[in-house]
Amino acid sequence: MDRKQFIILILILGFITALGAFSIDMYLPAFTAIAADLHTDVSGVQLSLASYFFGISAGQLLYGPLLDRYGRKKPLFIGLSVYVAASLACAATHSIHLLIALRLLQALGGCAGIVAARALVRDLFPVTEIAKVLSLLLLVLIVSPMLAPTIGGYVSAYWGWHYIFIILAAIAVVVIVACAIWLPAGRKPDTNLSLKPEHIAANYYSVFKHPQFYVYAITGGIALGSQYAYLSGSSYVFISYYHVDKAHFGYLFAFIAAGLIAFSQLNSVVIKKYSSEGLMKTALIIQCFIGVGLFGVTYSGHMGLVGMVGTIFTFLCIQGFITPNAAALSLAPFAKQAGIASALMGFLQLGIGSLSSAIVSFLNEGRLSPIPMTGVMTTFTILGLIYLHVSSKNISKQEFTEPALDNITLHE
Repeated sequence: MDRKQFIILILILGFITALGAFSIDMYLPAFTAIAADLHTDVSGVQLSLASYFFGISAGQLLYGPLLDRYGRKKPLFIGLSVYVAASLACAATHSIHLLIALRLLQALGGCAGIVAARALVRDLFPVTEIAKVLSLLLLVLIVSPMLAPTIGGYVSAYWGWHYIFIILAAIAVVVIVACAIWLPAGRKPDTNLSLKPEHIAANYYSVFKHPQFYVYAITGGIALGSQYAYLSGSSYVFISYYHVDKAHFGYLFAFIAAGLIAFSQLNSVVIKKYSSEGLMKTALIIQCFIGVGLFGVTYSGHMGLVGMVGTIFTFLCIQGFITPNAAALSLAPFAKQAGIASALMGFLQLGIGSLSSAIVSFLNEGRLSPIPMTGVMTTFTILGLIYLHVSSKNISKQEFTEPALDNITLHE
């Protein structure tokens, strides 16, 4: 694979993954507008975000076996087509309950890209390169928070929030075309893989019981829960509590995302000298200290807008050392079952993320305060460090197999 092919591959994998992030970030500035239009409050709209998190986590369990059985591209195209239809339906709805249900369906379609992208990384790159490649994918993924809220804020302000979902549908169509033309096929379909429920459950269990998988997948998921707590509560805190203009909210969001971008790329450099395990544990320790400070000052009532933005910026910078390393360590033992391993990891991580989002939504109901968001962020980070410390003793040295390059189809 030459440099040009590599760049094209990273961009495509990044964008099919970023579609899910766009679906979250682009409509955050429109929460108050959606609540007013659908005759509900902001906590009701936050439930549509929680339902999206749930769908994008649970749906990955469906695509894991399908991607291994039928190859990477067919299930991907079906999922993205469902995403397009659900997005257009979201644009036409006038009911908060229907929006919550449609966001679930939208997530069930969009999560195909997340699973397929990680499985293709495991297909096409050696184990020693996975963390580096995932950091590069994170670069493309995190550019979306720099653009999506700003775009969503202006679209909501000038055209109305319905057009946000029309734009999301259009983006998905472009992604489908790009995948059809340039995306490699990856590992060949495994026609011997059974899709009977009992066999699928057995395959998932065989992956889950691997100590290296469950330790780092769950640790990464708990840590990611703090980031999803921020995603769920940020528009409520900045727009409603600190009275930030909807359009300007996008700039704050972009600034904070820039830190995560920078440190995720720094991770791809530092990983050459330090182990993924060591970097991840150190990052969690530092993030815990920052989180405790964030919650303490917020609880005291002395946290201003500048302090809030600066502290969250620092907190999420550290996330750049956690997410890619957790994913790389989780997927490393699996070559043949990359689809199932990727799906199960996504289910665990985003499932925990949806839980943290739902908790923030529940705690926000009937109150206007940043304490629920900062409290959940801090709690999940501390829990992640505790879990890693307790469970890492179950991991012994593993000998990982490299991908069977002769079984990989780079071009159709």
